[in-house]
Amino acid sequence: MFKKNIAKLNQAMCFQRCSSNKQKSQSGDNIKKASNRITGGCSPRDANYNSWVVEHPSALSLFDQMMKAAKGKKIVVFLDYDGTLSPIVDNPDLAFMSDEMRAAVREVAKYFPTAIISGRSRDKVKEFVKLSNVYYAGSHGMDIMAPPRPVKSCDGKYNTITLNKKGNEVLFQPAKKFLPAMQKILTALKEKVKKIQGARVEDNRFCVSVHFRQVREEDYGKLEEKVKSVLEHYPEFHLNWGKKVMEIRPSIEWDKGHALEYLLDTLGLSNSNDVLPVYIGDDRTDEDAFQVIQRRGQGFPIIVTSSPKDTKASYSLSNPSEVLTFLLRLARWRKSSTSSRSLTQIWGVGN
Repeated sequence: MFKKNIAKLNQAMCFQRCSSNKQKSQSGDNIKKASNRITGGCSPRDANYNSWVVEHPSALSLFDQMMKAAKGKKIVVFLDYDGTLSPIVDNPDLAFMSDEMRAAVREVAKYFPTAIISGRSRDKVKEFVKLSNVYYAGSHGMDIMAPPRPVKSCDGKYNTITLNKKGNEVLFQPAKKFLPAMQKILTALKEKVKKIQGARVEDNRFCVSVHFRQVREEDYGKLEEKVKSVLEHYPEFHLNWGKKVMEIRPSIEWDKGHALEYLLDTLGLSNSNDVLPVYIGDDRTDEDAFQVIQRRGQGFPIIVTSSPKDTKASYSLSNPSEVLTFLLRLARWRKSSTSSRSLTQIWGVGN
């Protein structure tokens, strides 16, 4: 049914979207291969991209059809941060979102339960976003915090929630027991890679990220070896790849897809047939959430990319600017709906 509905929407599509994205030629070690797998290997102007877009149509071009399908249903919005709400930058500490994007997310969160699910630490992504009316799921969903308000679970009872020092609700931390080892890994990685020019080690609390966007290609192999040499001493952890980043995480069955399911359950919407999750993300780690939506058979998994890539997403947006436009249209659509007030009251989404 899900694929059949997508096919119908594809038939209604008539558009052409072009943009440029120069790709560096990369070959050799695993870092280069992983980077190519994630970023894609051809220009948006290629015929391959045009074919890919037919299979993953623009969420802007099909917005009206998508909202027609969403009429009378409950929308829940999930957003990645880097590459989705903010552009990808060389220095991850400078990945700021624009004021316009912040205003758009704030507006969307007035009308729909909204969560930011990021590989960043929860505190760091919250510092970037600076909004109090959204859920934050940091460390790929291993550290989840709710807005400061009551939240009902699917059985209709209020959850027992731990409050942090600022009064926010810390809902779930499935990898808490790994924190001491995580700090040891962080210290060891900083020592190991400090002599590799351009390498940056980021503490994301429940995972450690090693960024190599500014590392010379001839040093990729050396960097990978050093990271793996640290990981050898910690069998309960594993290595993941993202966009120009290696991440060491606890080996537990938890990812952004699990975080999406957990948040739907917390909102009392996990078993509802009239719920449409909207998930927008750009990275390989977002594929777990796309897969959950596909498995549910309803919802809108949207990938942000200007290059063709293997994905479980059904729709696409080419860059954060298009994400901004989509969010503004979504808020405007709900605002004009006569049911917006009742939905806000039901879900308790604050301003």
